[in-house]
Amino acid sequence: MSWLNQKARMPSEDEALPGREAKLPVAARHTVLGNPLLPPYPENFELATFGLGCFWGAERKFWQTPGVWTTAVGYVGGYTPNPSYEEVCSGRTGHNEVVRVVFDPDAVSYEALLKVFFESHDPTQGMRQGNDVGTQYRSGIYLHSEAQRRQAEAANATYSKALEQAGHGESTTEIVADSKFYFAEDYHQQYLDKNPGGYCGLGGTGVSCG
Repeated sequence: MSWLNQKARMPSEDEALPGREAKLPVAARHTVLGNPLLPPYPENFELATFGLGCFWGAERKFWQTPGVWTTAVGYVGGYTPNPSYEEVCSGRTGHNEVVRVVFDPDAVSYEALLKVFFESHDPTQGMRQGNDVGTQYRSGIYLHSEAQRRQAEAANATYSKALEQAGHGESTTEIVADSKFYFAEDYHQQYLDKNPGGYCGLGGTGVSCG
């Protein structure tokens, strides 16, 4: 139990692993959508970044959303540069497992992506999702603009009330400015497309977000 408690505690910068300078390589193109994982992205397209538990199932939720151009999984919100999956899972980097979404705002709104985010997990669980325990499983929205901040904070407030009315706890979703995004290892990218029977620990509350 003490090991689980340690994993669910955010490390300080002094406690974080040193990481490395080299970036983790990823494939050129999305295995489902066929578009590039790496920038530059089409002009006028926008970015959104979400953490909602294990990033394998989370990424699939977003690549299945019409209007999304490409997705990638990675690590955000910690201290360790270019961390490995094993380092993130140790609880000693501070990073969250996230999905970065590149979308066409003329085809899908940021509000619609927020709805996918909230309804695809339980944002009341703190440093966990179901049986997945650790800081890398926390609920988080990582912002790319002030407009996103306003929309995310409004959606979180509205959804928190709906959760409480349905008998759930308060939302623990962190809403913070987007920090450095580090791509995860290539085998994690579009994992459930490469491994259709793979693990997906996502489970929503059943409460509608608008």
